[in-house]
Amino acid sequence: MTATVAVVDDASLIRESIGLLMPGLEVVAAVATVEELVSRRPVVDVVLLDLHLANLELQPDVRQGIAAIRALTGCGYRVCVYTQEERRFVLAACIAAGASGIVSKALPSSRAEQIFLEVAAGGTAVPQSVVGILEVLVRRDCITLLSERQRQILHGRARGLSYARIAQQLYVSESTLRGYWLDLTRSLSDSLRSLTPGEIERALGLAPGDLLEFWSEETTELRDWWRIGEGG
Repeated sequence: MTATVAVVDDASLIRESIGLLMPGLEVVAAVATVEELVSRRPVVDVVLLDLHLANLELQPDVRQGIAAIRALTGCGYRVCVYTQEERRFVLAACIAAGASGIVSKALPSSRAEQIFLEVAAGGTAVPQSVVGILEVLVRRDCITLLSERQRQILHGRARGLSYARIAQQLYVSESTLRGYWLDLTRSLSDSLRSLTPGEIERALGLAPGDLLEFWSEETTELRDWWRIGEGG
């Protein structure tokens, strides 16, 4: 299995090494900024995006974080965030803004490549920490469009249970469960994008404005950053 990718990362080492370390990825473009990629408009299966691309004081017009995801999805790209960021609310915000997956730079290259290929093929990669947030939102009826079976699967994954363990508990095959999980993560991602920061904050017991602070300098539409952007 192979996929065509574009890499947006201001670290030249990352841009130059991904194609060498991950032979299943054909790197069509490797650039330092979203603006350069958008101007070139390469045709690729997925864009691998680092969240923090530049010092904002030196390059104030460079899109980063949520603004970068919105710009790329607005151009029709599938986005997989490739980052060292670990804060779960920031990662949840990336999924809410339109990213199809999130991959930690701490993962072994073989595992990262596998996830990139899955996302390029139409899959969704949601980190365990974000799965936990989604499960809380479901339990508190902030996200409601789930069947009882889907709730059981989400409950198990949020607690770190393996596919094999959950499949055994629900008396289904592991391959069937993986299919359920793919559909479930897509549904949850869509539902998350329909919520406002205020709704999320109330459901999770956060103080007003706790979510907005992560991106207050990276987008001019503060009250709407949790949704997918309409263009750049």
